[in-house]
Amino acid sequence: MILVNTDFITGKEIETLGIVKGSTIRAKHLGQDIMAGLKTIVGGELTGYGEMIDEARAIATKRMVDEATDLHADAVINIRYATSNVAQGAAEILVYGTAVKFV
Repeated sequence: MILVNTDFITGKEIETLGIVKGSTIRAKHLGQDIMAGLKTIVGGELTGYGEMIDEARAIATKRMVDEATDLHADAVINIRYATSNVAQGAAEILVYGTAVKFV
């Protein structure tokens, strides 16, 4: 499956199949949340949250690809990611794009 954030794939004619998306809501456990709170006081990278977002992005992307595969797509174009906080220490990652087939 080809994944791009452009609205075309060089050298390919495409047929639009529809919008596909994937999402997940992830949270870190209390111990990492406490450590993150301390880091906001003294400064520094919140690696636990960075890992959580990376993991969530991968899960959401896989879910989007699974949806595109169900449509027999060859690629997903114009991919976009969105993030929102749903609770303290929890975030939703949404990824969406246009599933296309090569003609």
